Amino acid sequence: MKIGKQEFETKGHTYVMGILNLTPDSFSDGGRWNDRDRALRHVEEMVAEGADIVDIGGESTRPGYTMLPEEEEIERVAPVIRAVKAAFDIPVSLDTYKPKVALAGISEGADLINDIWGLKYDPAMAEVIAQSGLPCCLMHNRSNTEYHSFVDDVTNDLRETIRLAEKAGIASEKIILDPGIGFGKSREQNLKILRHLEELEVLGYPLLLGCSRKSVIGLTLELPVDQRLEGTLATTVVGVMKGCMFVRVHDVRENVRAVRMTEAVLNA
Repeated sequence: MKIGKQEFETKGHTYVMGILNLTPDSFSDGGRWNDRDRALRHVEEMVAEGADIVDIGGESTRPGYTMLPEEEEIERVAPVIRAVKAAFDIPVSLDTYKPKVALAGISEGADLINDIWGLKYDPAMAEVIAQSGLPCCLMHNRSNTEYHSFVDDVTNDLRETIRLAEKAGIASEKIILDPGIGFGKSREQNLKILRHLEELEVLGYPLLLGCSRKSVIGLTLELPVDQRLEGTLATTVVGVMKGCMFVRVHDVRENVRAVRMTEAVLNA
């Protein structure tokens, strides 16, 4: 799969996506990077630590978050995407579910669209992505958290996302799926989907796993957000062993090392 100027294998290797939150209220690093110069320094750090791609987001999607007006979100992300593309030779993902924000990011050089609502928030999103020709990551999410058969329901929800993508004309080879750890799921359900990631292989698309510092780790280990690195690394190892294409993380260096070590064991 080509993302930006770079080719990514969809099987056989797990890549590390570094998170850049341009928000004052993200659950783990709110306010740390929501300044252009600090954001660029953080990207430089992530590149040096081995990030394969950077995911830029302008709206916090923590539990109970307040939706940001589109223009404000654009003001946050567009200048930073432009600056990152000018300063670094690394693909840039834009984390948004809003068509106008996606269009603004695409115009500034975004290489991938990461939609946490899997094309289900706004029907125009699928058309924007299709017309751009860019690859996309489409996440499982739902407002109704009543499940009948949990893993089957997640799989069927993702099938609906795939149908929306196909209907809009998004090429199948440009789609990555995300099981949506931490979105519309309890702690037990998050653990269950991690345990059964391989069952999503029936869908036929590469997976991105995003567990970094999330509440499933905090609740399981009874730890605050700033003490969840080891738990995150454990989920990264699981992701590598189950064949995920990407892990999306805050702590790049440590997760790159975990990926390399796990792959060394698997390939021995």
